[in-house]
Amino acid sequence: MRYVSTRGDAPVLNFEDAMLTGLARDGGLYVPETVPEMRPDDIAALAGLPYEDAAFRVMRPFVGEAFADDEFRDAIEAAYAGFGHDARAPLVQLGPNHFLLELFHGPTLAFKDFAMQLIGQLFQRALARDGRRITIVGATSGDTGSAAIEAFRGLDNVDVFIFFPQGRVSEVQRRQMTTPAEANVHAIAVEGDFDDCQAAVKDMFNDFAFRDEVALAGVNSINWARVLAQVVYYFTAAVSLGAPHRAVSFAVPTGNFGDIYAGSIARRMGLRIEKLVIATNQNDILHRTLVSGAHTKEGVTPSISPSMDIQVSSNFERALFDAYGRDGRAVAQLMAELREGGFTVSQGAMQALREVYASGRVSEEETSATIRDMHARTGEVLCPHTAVGVKVAGEHLGATPVVTLATAHPAKFPDAVEAATGRRPALPSRMANLYDRSERVTEVPNDLSAIEDLIRERRTR
Repeated sequence: MRYVSTRGDAPVLNFEDAMLTGLARDGGLYVPETVPEMRPDDIAALAGLPYEDAAFRVMRPFVGEAFADDEFRDAIEAAYAGFGHDARAPLVQLGPNHFLLELFHGPTLAFKDFAMQLIGQLFQRALARDGRRITIVGATSGDTGSAAIEAFRGLDNVDVFIFFPQGRVSEVQRRQMTTPAEANVHAIAVEGDFDDCQAAVKDMFNDFAFRDEVALAGVNSINWARVLAQVVYYFTAAVSLGAPHRAVSFAVPTGNFGDIYAGSIARRMGLRIEKLVIATNQNDILHRTLVSGAHTKEGVTPSISPSMDIQVSSNFERALFDAYGRDGRAVAQLMAELREGGFTVSQGAMQALREVYASGRVSEEETSATIRDMHARTGEVLCPHTAVGVKVAGEHLGATPVVTLATAHPAKFPDAVEAATGRRPALPSRMANLYDRSERVTEVPNDLSAIEDLIRERRTR
């Protein structure tokens, strides 16, 4: 299995190297050269399997010779052993043909755990082979950072630096990043928004001297292994609802586009997905793009669903690469135009995107109303991001079942949930003392030199 860059001017890598590299040296994102297909009988055979067994079958073709079967199975087993639900990703019915896929039973109560816990296991095994040490950097709008720190804390071969926008994550999200005591993990609060944090990470990767000096690696959703791990639960959910004999649609609360892009990979593998519905909050650049074809930044407005407060959705580049017939030069030109404010998607590419994706936008008031109404009608307590997905899913209900991805536990956003329902959601017992733990955080200006100097100073040599 070979991986190529979306911008067409970086080395072709195998799975392990693509995983450890993260961002390609031409600034692009790695994608598989070809997407392996699953036969209908093989998809049907996933029914009733433990999640770990289904994960092995879905992901194994993408790994190639990077990991032996037993090694890969062991990594998967270890990744999900700490989840709080035996089904790992259980389905709950909300109404006729509407289901909720609970992705918040991992150690940090967010869907990011499905990918990050596996990446932690795979990194550890790959680095141990030759004694390498790497420096992992990541930008987060809240959940990626805590999941990364949880996955890599205390590991021998890794230093982790997670950058989050100061004052723009929930208190639970912040404390999950700032309370781990292990010396190899560092929570860094940046003066700016998520897009500033993400831009700093990309700039570090494009500073090749610094990248090589500190052996930089990335675990943001730009990392292909992150996307791959998220493909699995599309299969397990769809099979539970009758796939491959029955089509299913998914509504996905969308920020950086990695989770919904994983759904498009499942679709290309042969899963009968009728529509992938992009659900955005008031920071609706993706919805505006699907409606008008104009992909133009308008600034970030803080919301009660902060993980979606994004204007530069990095993984959308992967979707554009597919929509433009895998033309790396065209994608590179679009990304250059985005740095200047935005671009217009060609008519042919828009048609290709609309064949796969639909979209919807949800206001702050509608988000709160959805949390309140769903709790009153069904007893389900939704986090604000999930509420965005549920609201948009309601606009697409019909003969085809719609699965909304529940991306985080409501206790990660207690203020918003309490304001909507009058009840403050409690953290699971294993995290009950989170508010009592000491925090460890470093504040830094939105300045690349200052950030790179901090990493040089703090990393283990």
